[in-house]
Amino acid sequence: MIRWREALRADVPAIVALLREDALGQSRETAEMEDYFAAFDAMSYEYGNSLIVGETDGRVMATYQLTFITGLSLRASRRAQVESVRVSARLRSEGVGAALMRDAEMRATHAGCTLMQLTSDKTRDEAQRFYERAGYTASHIGYKKRLD
Repeated sequence: MIRWREALRADVPAIVALLREDALGQSRETAEMEDYFAAFDAMSYEYGNSLIVGETDGRVMATYQLTFITGLSLRASRRAQVESVRVSARLRSEGVGAALMRDAEMRATHAGCTLMQLTSDKTRDEAQRFYERAGYTASHIGYKKRLD
């Protein structure tokens, strides 16, 4: 049974390990651990920005970041952005991802959000199928630009 909770600073190494678990993560999650701790500290001070972990038997097995965005569009609705969704390879296809998304949606609803949004890398075919099964539609085209 997965228990969902706010991440603690001590969870950062386990979260980074989950981020590094797939091919994309192995190539892009190369920062020093101090950088991840600094980012966690900054996130903890940002209103409406949460890092959530799922744990079982005291071990972090899943994670996601949830950010609330208040805006004027869509009749001044509030939306939730979910990022960095990861489930340990050991627990995939066991319903943990679906439970993760239900937890994120519950938190977003509780925060007054009327829309949940996310992006997924074009190469993550399995992730895209997962999100579609969870009721998400690829209704928009997303763009990103690196600001290095």
